[in-house]
Amino acid sequence: MYVPRSRLFDLRPRLAMRLGMVAALGLMAVCAVVLLALSGAVFALMHSWQSLNEGAPLTTLASSLAAVLAAYVGARLAAVLCVPPPVPEGVRLLRDAAPDFYQLIDQIAAHLGADRIDRVWVTRDINASVMQRARWGCVGRIDTHLMLGLSLVHSVSRSQLSAVLAHEFAHLAVQRRGLGKVGAHLRAWWLRVLDAACEAMPMIEPLADRSLRRFYRNMLRLSRIEEFEADAMAAQFVGAGLLGETLVEVTLKERFLRQDYWPKVMAQSEVRARPSIRPYREMGLGVEAGFLRPSSVRAATEALFEEGAEDAFPFHPSLHERLRALRVPLRAAPADRPSAASHYFAPLLPTLAWVFDRAWWQDARSGWRDQYRGASDSKGRRSRSSDRTGSD
Repeated sequence: MYVPRSRLFDLRPRLAMRLGMVAALGLMAVCAVVLLALSGAVFALMHSWQSLNEGAPLTTLASSLAAVLAAYVGARLAAVLCVPPPVPEGVRLLRDAAPDFYQLIDQIAAHLGADRIDRVWVTRDINASVMQRARWGCVGRIDTHLMLGLSLVHSVSRSQLSAVLAHEFAHLAVQRRGLGKVGAHLRAWWLRVLDAACEAMPMIEPLADRSLRRFYRNMLRLSRIEEFEADAMAAQFVGAGLLGETLVEVTLKERFLRQDYWPKVMAQSEVRARPSIRPYREMGLGVEAGFLRPSSVRAATEALFEEGAEDAFPFHPSLHERLRALRVPLRAAPADRPSAASHYFAPLLPTLAWVFDRAWWQDARSGWRDQYRGASDSKGRRSRSSDRTGSD
């Protein structure tokens, strides 16, 4: 199937290499400053000891203070340089537990020429993503993790899940192989160093913003190009029509979960001290029974965008931009189909739901009980006020 190729895709390797070199130079500069600061601390201590032996107390004091200052700067920068990346979170999915799903990702990876996945994790999000992390924090072999949201597999069909995975594996096939993988690792590491440095030393933040403005802008540009390129490659595998349909479907289901399903779950906090519905256990049935396929998908998605959803992820192009690049209309699936969760993960769903429901309740328990007490107190005040009015 023919999918239009943008000239931006030819720019992407050069832009990625240039940004990777900037990141490598930045990391080397920080390393050099750390070594210089620690060497200065050692030299100052040696000078302080020499001044002490010579009976020069003022020189000894000045050298000791310089050693402390240099050691402090070196230690702070070393801590910034070694800030660990976020680690994968969720429930690890073993191959034996979901053989059909692993067969699917093996087929997609082989067809697209992508690197193999080292680990698969099931998360709570309505999202799928590929995460690459060095094995020992910032250094070592780079492992590839596939993060798959339980909410996502409840919201899409088997073919739509294939489209989602094809997009993620396209990132690995064309952007995260060989030197591209190393470059992405260096760029992410440099961004973490900048964030940690600005947080630890706020006085350098204005300087960093001014001097690295072009780097930040090009990082944003690279991210958007990579999304369009991954869409184009995935469309060659599954078809542009199915990919466009999947993008719309995920947008509609995310809106349903955020605006309808979760508010109904949380509304119980006004009448119950504990929820009677386990949100993740009931999510499959909730999506199947509660989601009403809109008669006008265009009106539904445009209403969503009017609420500012397009600005929520500035590193990703909007749905309209992605559909326009694929040259497909804004169209959702004509009918509901069995979910990917029921096909690939049916035996695992009770266990996964129990894990995520337990984690959700730990996070929500405090706010839930505060809401319940507030609603009970308000109901009690209204009841007492009604009784006084009746007695009068």
